[in-house]
Amino acid sequence: MQARTDRLTNLQLELLKIFSRTVSEEELLEIKKALSQFFAKKAISAADKAWDEKGWSKKEAEKILKKHLRTPYRKNA
Repeated sequence: MQARTDRLTNLQLELLKIFSRTVSEEELLEIKKALSQFFAKKAISAADKAWDEKGWSKKEAEKILKKHLRTPYRKNA
């Protein structure tokens, strides 16, 4: 039986090819950590870019941290 690949991303397909063998739990944890670090770096880079483009300062960061962004809880909504 052939697996359907039309719903998988290019990254998922590549990872399936690369890791088509069984790995130890230790190796699996190392791989998860490496992938997490990769995506964290990408997110930080994007945030830094947005910060620079908007010309924000420490003062704006403090305002954002203090801003109430949650919506109020509504009973029987």
